[in-house]
Formats: sequence, C-alpha cells, structure tokens
Amino acid sequence: MSIRTERVAGEIQKALATPLQRIAEELGAGLITVTEVRVSPDLQIAHVYLSVFGGKRTPGEVLQHIEDEEMGRLRHHLGRTVKLRYTPSLRLYIDDSLDRALRINAILDSVRPAEEQKDDDA
Repeated sequence: MSIRTERVAGEIQKALATPLQRIAEELGAGLITVTEVRVSPDLQIAHVYLSVFGGKRTPGEVLQHIEDEEMGRLRHHLGRTVKLRYTPSLRLYIDDSLDRALRINAILDSVRPAEEQKDDDA
C-alpha cells in the first residue's frame, strides 16, 4: 500500500469508530472494534474488518444488521468526516484473526506433549 492509501485507511478507521459504538449500544452487541481498513489504490473501495465481542448478538447478526440498516448512515458520516473527492464504498468483514490464533495455539499445545514424550523415550 502507498503512504496515501495507508493514511486514508487510518482516517476511515478513526471516522467509523464512533458510529459503530453507537450501533453496538443500540443493538446490545457488546463492543465493535474496527481492527483494520484496507483501501483500494483508487480510494473507491474500503475493506473494513470488524471484531465483535460480548453482547447478545452473534458477529454475523451484527454484520448483517449494519449492512442492511446502517450502511447509508455510515457512508454519510464517512463522507462528512473524511474529506475525499468520492466517499469510498464500504465492504464489511468479520475479523476472525483472534479466533484463528487461538485455534492454532490449541493445536500446538496438543502436539507439544506428544513431542516431549518422544524426546523422553529416546
């Protein structure tokens, strides 16, 4: 990514934090965090990765609600907050990197005792 796209991604991440907090409170979704934003080189598309912790709703339900009900308000807020020629189209994704890391650690922990036993036998 170029420096410009990285700066724009950072501004988009900051701009979306407040409205997503409001949405989380309204839904009882716990905490919604923007973990990463990747912007296309032409600044037309922003891929926004969200993590959802706690709350009464699953991350999939929260994402579906935002896409169906709140996308227009998010883009409008983004257009007023981040001064660009065109407001980027938002593509939302659930960031499951923490879940993957925990799963990998669990697999590694299950393999370690078997390796340690082999080393003791030798």
